[in-house]
Amino acid sequence: MRTALREGSAYDVVVGMGVLSDAGVLTRDALGPGGERAARALLAHDDALPRGLVNATAAAFTAAGLNIIACPVRASEAEKSFATVERIVQAAASGRLERGEPVVALGGGVVGDVAGFAAACYRRGVPVVQCPTTLLSMVDASVGGKTGVNVRVGDSLKKNMAGAFHQPALVLCDVATMQSLPARDLRSGLAECIKHAMIGADFGDADLLDLTRSALDHVLGMDAGALVELVSRNVAVKAACVGGDERETLASDAPHGGRMALNAGHTVAHAIETLPGLSHGRPSLADLTHGEAVGLGLLAEARLAATLGLLDGREAEELREVLERAGLPTAVRGLPDSARIIALMGDDKKVAGGRLRVSLPARGRRCTLADDPPRDALAAAIDTVRGD
Repeated sequence: MRTALREGSAYDVVVGMGVLSDAGVLTRDALGPGGERAARALLAHDDALPRGLVNATAAAFTAAGLNIIACPVRASEAEKSFATVERIVQAAASGRLERGEPVVALGGGVVGDVAGFAAACYRRGVPVVQCPTTLLSMVDASVGGKTGVNVRVGDSLKKNMAGAFHQPALVLCDVATMQSLPARDLRSGLAECIKHAMIGADFGDADLLDLTRSALDHVLGMDAGALVELVSRNVAVKAACVGGDERETLASDAPHGGRMALNAGHTVAHAIETLPGLSHGRPSLADLTHGEAVGLGLLAEARLAATLGLLDGREAEELREVLERAGLPTAVRGLPDSARIIALMGDDKKVAGGRLRVSLPARGRRCTLADDPPRDALAAAIDTVRGD
């Protein structure tokens, strides 16, 4: 699969079982004519990954003649920071990584974001190779070139408030890496798949929700064929969207909002994701994962769309049923009042001129951009995902 962008750049997204065993050779090919001169690669990896996976990936690069500079990263929202980016840049400088030599991100979305941002900054830009190891990062964070960090302002953590667009040279989605995922993380990744499915008709795959629903049991059972098809179809949807709007500038020109369509569910999600003490059933599940927050946000925004006449109530109910089948929460305890959540949504990057812009799922598995939706309708939609 090849992702092409409006500015003319393109890169391969390789999806399969065991593709990381060829990571070094594939990276040299992706680096183009200057790739044969590369002697080093910086491997920024999640420090919680199985040691065998990290070592095997490093060995694949070494076998291709790329000496590894290792840089472990703690993958948490708190560590998705300028300090972590600086540490990666320092490791690259200490290892004398040259401009044509890549930063390799091995891990989930946090690792991909901070490593990509470091690659964009170091020497004003070196190649980045994304090697996502979670379902969520395979279908979302690794493709499209968005990199970034969170910024703490007072007591609040502002999601992805600093970053850069820096397209990868190559994306390697090895579904074998998901075998080490906790079940909760695998289910969290399904939220982004369901989001793509709810807007798939705008980007060439109106049947993606049907595929997702029929494949759920196989995906949760770690069936390799089902995982490869699900990841490939989701990457194709994201590539179709990103390819036409790399820097998210078409919101006013495209009915579906251009790349902003991919933010469906995320306006609410980003407002609630970092709130402490939220729970959806058991104390051990306090605080939300990103995917869980996206699922809740998508459901709240679908219900807002139904209130505004943009989506049938039946389609919102269908979404709730799919989320539940995927094992994702459809209500959460401990939410502050809706006015507080709406105030947090005002910090969203998509706010323009003080007006909130929300990407909503629409009829026919499409997306539409709601400009400054009524606050009472928004508050009522948020209340629908409030647990007892």
